[in-house]
Amino acid sequence: MKKWAFVSDFDGTISKKDFYWIVIEKYFPEGKDLFHRWKAGEMKDIDFLSTVFQSIHQEEPKILEEVANIPIDEYVPAFIKAVQENGGDFYILSAGTTYYIKPILDKYGVEKVEVYSNEGYFHQNNVHLRLDPAHRWHSERYGIDKSAVIKELKATYETIYFAGDSEPDSHPAKCADVTFAKDSLQDLLREQNVSFVPIETFEDIEQYLIQHNVIRKG
Repeated sequence: MKKWAFVSDFDGTISKKDFYWIVIEKYFPEGKDLFHRWKAGEMKDIDFLSTVFQSIHQEEPKILEEVANIPIDEYVPAFIKAVQENGGDFYILSAGTTYYIKPILDKYGVEKVEVYSNEGYFHQNNVHLRLDPAHRWHSERYGIDKSAVIKELKATYETIYFAGDSEPDSHPAKCADVTFAKDSLQDLLREQNVSFVPIETFEDIEQYLIQHNVIRKG
């Protein structure tokens, strides 16, 4: 069994802004009403995202330009390297899509990171999600069942650290050994009496791991 792994959400955790907000603000203003319907529980997460991603109506170079400009926590590339140099594996676990996550990793020269997310592809000036209901990690609500992924990884690693920021992350937070929570996830976990470490950036996470002798800066 391997010693440890760090698993992180992408949108709002690694990135500073969800990709769907970039789309809504620039190309799909009607998405704001859709957002409120989703938050009110009238839509499944995957239906909301699919609708937004299929409302871009731009050529692929323009979409990829928007992807390249997604702002991320500047400390993330160095943090991933520190995890890997200290014997940990790094995973990204997202209910978004690989379509924009993998180009961001390439942009920052991040290597040897597995991405578990909904498969996305460009078609007719929009981004579409390819879902597989038969997949063992399929979720009818999110597309990917983050808890199922964490449980499977726990069979391989002694310790799983997890970082997230919003409601979809409240489920895997219950399965991880240590959860780092930012933004709305903090209040959700307090309400559910789930223990977590409050953080704002990946630099905060690194300081915690240094203090607990998980990683050493050399």
